Amino acid sequence: MSIWFGIALFVATVIGMEAFAYAAHRWIMHGFGWFLHESHHRPRTGNWELNDLYAAIFAVPSFVLLLGGVQLGWWEGWAWIGAGIAAYGAIYFGFHDIIVHRRLPTRYLPKSTYMKRIVQAHRLHHVVETREGNVSFGFLVAPRPEDLKAELKRRQRAGVRAPAATASNHGAFAEK
Repeated sequence: MSIWFGIALFVATVIGMEAFAYAAHRWIMHGFGWFLHESHHRPRTGNWELNDLYAAIFAVPSFVLLLGGVQLGWWEGWAWIGAGIAAYGAIYFGFHDIIVHRRLPTRYLPKSTYMKRIVQAHRLHHVVETREGNVSFGFLVAPRPEDLKAELKRRQRAGVRAPAATASNHGAFAEK
């Protein structure tokens, strides 16, 4: 296999993982997998939450594909695909856990329009505490915050978290 085809597989996988992440978040995490994901919509007490098990679950295919493509004699394209899954996981961890939820200390402050949009869209997702009525299930591709606010308003803010005196682990969600 040519290196260029491998790189194309890798890039296509990273891009495709956003669609997978959207679907998994929308129909698994906010569906039958809510029993794990619910912890992510509540204030965190400590460093870990039950939702963190999803990282381990979604790492398994990446690990298996890398192992098969590199060590077990499978088609080498599987290794590129496994690496693309792992790369998306690392990007997601950086954006989601470090930048948005600040699970590791950082002084980073989003300045670009793109980064502000991702952070605000994800925070608007978290204003809803229930498994239904949420908006913005993707992560690297996010709807405009104005559209998300309008959708929440259209739904009459069903399931929206009551304003807290202090910001939770998901930040302040006041509508401006």
